[in-house]
Amino acid sequence: MDRIKVEIPTAEYWRRQIKCQEACPVHTDARGYVRAIAEGRFDEAYLIARGPNPLASICGRVCAAPCEAACRRKDIDEAVSIRALKRFVTDRFGDRASRDERSPLDLVRRLIRHAAGRWSSRGEELAGFERFLSRQGLPDNAASEPVAIIGSGPAGLAAAHDLALLGLRPTIFEMEPVPAGMLAVGIPEYRLPRDLIAAEVELIRALGVEFVCNTQVGRDISLEKIRSDYRATIIAVGLKRSRTLEIPGSDGEGVLGGIEFLRDTALDRETDLKGNIVVIGGGNVAYDVARTVVRQTGLDISRTALRKAGVGQVHLCSLESLEELPADDLEIIEGDEEGVIRHHRLGPKEILHGEDGRVRGVVFQRCTRVFDEAGRFAPEFDADDLTTIDADTVIWSIGQRPDLSFLESAGDVEMTERGLPRYDSATMRTTANDVFMAGDIAYGPKLLIDAVASGKQVAREVFQYVRGQKLVEDVQVVHLEINGYGREADYEKLQRATVPTLSADARSGSLHSIVELGYDQPQAICEGCRCLDCGVNTIFDSEKCILCGGCADVCPELCLQLVSFDALDGDGDGEQSLSEQVGVEEPALFSAIIKDETRCIRCALCAERCPTGAITMERISVTSSWGVEGLDRVKVETG
Repeated sequence: MDRIKVEIPTAEYWRRQIKCQEACPVHTDARGYVRAIAEGRFDEAYLIARGPNPLASICGRVCAAPCEAACRRKDIDEAVSIRALKRFVTDRFGDRASRDERSPLDLVRRLIRHAAGRWSSRGEELAGFERFLSRQGLPDNAASEPVAIIGSGPAGLAAAHDLALLGLRPTIFEMEPVPAGMLAVGIPEYRLPRDLIAAEVELIRALGVEFVCNTQVGRDISLEKIRSDYRATIIAVGLKRSRTLEIPGSDGEGVLGGIEFLRDTALDRETDLKGNIVVIGGGNVAYDVARTVVRQTGLDISRTALRKAGVGQVHLCSLESLEELPADDLEIIEGDEEGVIRHHRLGPKEILHGEDGRVRGVVFQRCTRVFDEAGRFAPEFDADDLTTIDADTVIWSIGQRPDLSFLESAGDVEMTERGLPRYDSATMRTTANDVFMAGDIAYGPKLLIDAVASGKQVAREVFQYVRGQKLVEDVQVVHLEINGYGREADYEKLQRATVPTLSADARSGSLHSIVELGYDQPQAICEGCRCLDCGVNTIFDSEKCILCGGCADVCPELCLQLVSFDALDGDGDGEQSLSEQVGVEEPALFSAIIKDETRCIRCALCAERCPTGAITMERISVTSSWGVEGLDRVKVETG
């Protein structure tokens, strides 16, 4: 008989059970704010969501939500709509909603005090926070050490936010006329409202962060000048140029870069759009481009008539099949609704130009394979299977690259064979002691929330470099027994609520009409009730258990079993056998209760059924804080 692999719960085990929090790069307690919404504690929900994430309101709109991908509820039906719930609470209690009622610094103080209360209720701890606020001198930190940040995207903003809270004086240099980098000029306004970005930036500015816009390093100011004026420099420029393929006709009139097109659109600059548009690519940025083109051209929803003469169809051509397409499902569905015409398994071979030099079409070859057996990107083509799509404009959206020309004069910043600065991923430092990197420029294209996490990490590394003080993390896992634990009626039967959206007809003609309308309060509460609350667990007291089996009998998900101890096998991570770990000398004489955590819905029926009180429902809370080694541990939630 096959032995059953089991794991003995440890602090790390309980931490891993809260999968949404573990999956988030900044370890936001998604379970915490989702359950707070379900119980109507909206202000607290916002503070939980905002604590480790200075761009929480933005993430509520455009985060790819790795927390949802990890959500245990999806094993039953569908994941909890965590991102939409974050949007609900940040829209009502976030920076934009509250700026008319209180100053940004009031919000920062509330966040810090809320973080203090989550770790400790001791009076001296809270007094320490008052000293912390005074020591930082918010908002005037003019006497602090200056740090330069090149780029005001999510990594740069997160780094500046945390550096300011740590008592340094960040200055952000941004080449665009507005702060926030690609958040402001790369993400279309129909997904991310500009006033929301402005509210997040204003809070960071209120901490004492200076923004220097319309300033390109290497053109308007040299890197050498920055390094001479600042104690440390963080490069967070992102990937702000489009990649192209060197095929015949790949440059010329009517061939555009997707990133450049989005930037020009966001800044109300003229774009060279004519006739039929072909967008080459299959990711989220390609869809941003295609859907922005739809709005610029003013096609009606039926696609049978045109509201603007001289403009035709919008085609999106990808190497991948529909199943392989890297774009989010929602992007694909909404693109279809808006009239984007998809073509799959096509790779561009040549861009055709007419006698006037203008694009007239694109020749594609059939892609027979995108990935090899190991899952690596290795496309293959049938050069004899060709397709030509008429086009008057072609827009590349097959990837992004950085502009690092400003580093050419920095002899102590070594470059890799790929043309990127060499850096240590642990310290975020380049080969120059005072130059650090963060965001996509450090590790390649990732999610928005990854860039936020990178910015927070580099802030800690820069603080340690500038101050010469070591920051240490304190992770606490706390168990609290819940008296009178209960859940909402039929919570396990609730279906995921679709996020309301503007109709395709209403949204397609405007660059400013927000597609996602968001939950109202009853919808948000109902969706929050779907959370299985994975921070709550059944804890068994073996001294009280009489092995009656009542818990297994009553379990609706059949996740509990009574088995002979000698049928069990440890997880193999330790040198001790399972019986040695538990202290059982004759396994055949003992029984055990084992639990399948993936199936448990935290209904507490087992605890109610237990005749001896051997089962209790306990909440496991995981908190993380950073403090200066050797000083009073002032805890600021950083994820």
